[in-house]
Amino acid sequence: MPEVSNDKPERKPKRPKLPRTAIPEQPAKVRATNFEEVSLGYDEQMALTEASRCLQCKRPKCVLGCPVGIDIPAFIKLIEEGDPAAAIAKLKETTSFPAVCGRVCPQEEQCEKLCILGRKQEPVAIGRLERYAADWEAANGPSGKPEIAASKGKHVGVVGSGPAGVTCAGELAKMGYDVTIYEALHKPGGVLVYGIPEFRLPKDIVQRECDYVESLGVEIKLDHVIGRTMTVDQMAENGHDAIFLANGAGLPAFMNIPGENLNGVYSANEFLTRSNLMKAYRFPEYDTPIKVGKKVAVIGGGNVAMDAARTALRLGAEVHLIYRRSREEMPARNEEIHHAEEEGIIFDLLTNPTQILGDQEGWVEEIEVVDMELGEPDASGRRRPVPREGSERRIPVDVVIVSVGTKANPLLTKSTSGLELTGRGNIVADEHTLLTSKEGVFAGGDIVTGAATVILAMGAGKLAARSIDRYLQGQPLLTPEEEEAIQAASDKAAETAAAK
Repeated sequence: MPEVSNDKPERKPKRPKLPRTAIPEQPAKVRATNFEEVSLGYDEQMALTEASRCLQCKRPKCVLGCPVGIDIPAFIKLIEEGDPAAAIAKLKETTSFPAVCGRVCPQEEQCEKLCILGRKQEPVAIGRLERYAADWEAANGPSGKPEIAASKGKHVGVVGSGPAGVTCAGELAKMGYDVTIYEALHKPGGVLVYGIPEFRLPKDIVQRECDYVESLGVEIKLDHVIGRTMTVDQMAENGHDAIFLANGAGLPAFMNIPGENLNGVYSANEFLTRSNLMKAYRFPEYDTPIKVGKKVAVIGGGNVAMDAARTALRLGAEVHLIYRRSREEMPARNEEIHHAEEEGIIFDLLTNPTQILGDQEGWVEEIEVVDMELGEPDASGRRRPVPREGSERRIPVDVVIVSVGTKANPLLTKSTSGLELTGRGNIVADEHTLLTSKEGVFAGGDIVTGAATVILAMGAGKLAARSIDRYLQGQPLLTPEEEEAIQAASDKAAETAAAK
C-alpha cells in the first residue's frame, strides 16, 4: 500500500499588517499659490510597500468594481516584483488612460470600495499604484504597445476626444479598424483638458495619453464641430462604416435666479475652459483674459465646483463655496473637499442663492442667500433642503461662478435625423450595446448618461468598441449567453423590488 503522508499542506505566510502608504503632497499654503500638481506621487519604495499590501485574492472583487476591467492584482503584483515596465504593459491591455485614471478616477467608490483588505484595514491604494506605473513609463520611456490586428478594411468615425471617444478609438484600432476622431476644440482630451485644472491633472499628461492612442493608428482631427463643420449623416456618406457619438454634455446649466446675466457671472464650464485649456491663469503670457476679482462665490458642491473654487483661489481671490446641503451630502470626492478646506476655501453650507445684485454699470456686487435646513429625502435619496424663513442675507462678491450641472449641447443632435432623444436632450442608446435608433450609430458617455466620471465614460468606450466590432463583422450585438445573463439579472432585480 502507498504510504499516507500526515504532512499538512504548507500555508502561505500571512502578510504583515501595514498601514496604507500616504502620498506626498505640496503643503497647502504653498500649493494655494501655484498651479503645479498637488499630489506628488509615490517613489519606488512607497510603491513597493503599498503593492505588498495587496492580498492577491483568487477571486478579486476589486476588478468587478472597475468599469474597464483592469486586472488589478496582476499589475500590482508586477509592481511588487519590481517590474513597473511589465505593470504598465499589463494596464495598457485594458486602459488607454492609466496616468489620468490614477489621478482623477474615484477609486474609493469603485475598485477600492470592493477591496477585501478594506474590510478590516484601509483598502490598497489602487489608483496611486496605477499612477506610479504610468509615471514610471513617462520618466523611463515607452514600455511597448499591445498587438495590433491586421486591417479589417473598415472605417469608424468617433465624435469627441474625451475619455469615451479616445477609449473606443484605441480599442477599435487594436482590433484592426481605421479610426478617425473628430474633436471640436483645438486640443484633444475633451473634459480632461477643458474641465480639470492643471494642479489636479497636468495637460501634458493628457496629451501624452492622446499621443499614445494616435500611435496605435488613430487619426485625430481638431477644430471639427460635428453639427456645423459636418453632420453625422455626412460622416456616413463620407465612408464611415460605423459612428460612435461621444461628444459629452458640456452645455452649462444655470439656476434661473435674478442677476445671472450680470457682468462677472460665469458658468463653471466657461471659467475652467478659459483657465485650463486657454491658459488664462498665465495671462498676459497667453492672451486669454479672465476676471477673477477679490471675492468670488462658487455655487455648487461637486468636483467641478471644487475645481472652480480652487482655481479662483490660486488666481488671488477670497473664495466662498455656497452649497445648499451639508458637507455629508456633497457629491465631490472627499479628497477634493479636504484639499479645498486645507487651502482656505470658505464653505457656506446649508446656504442657497436667491439673487445676484449688481452696481449701476452692470457688474456683480453682492449675492443674496438664504439659510437652509434638511427636510425629508428627495428622489435622489438625499434630504431635501428647505429654506429657513427670514434668514436672507447678502455676501459682497465681484464674481459668481455657477456650477450646478451640465446638459447636452443640441448642436449635434438637432442636425442628425432619426436620432431618438430623452426629454433632457440626451441620446437614447441601448444600455447593453450602446446602439442608438439610427442604423450604424452608437453613443456613450455623458451624452447618454449625463455628467458622470472619467472611468464610466471609458467603460462606455470599451463597450461601444465591442459592439461596433460585432456590428461590422455582421454578428449579433449580444451573444445568447449575454442575453440570458441580462434576462437573469432583470428577473432578479424584479424579484428584489417585489420583495421590498
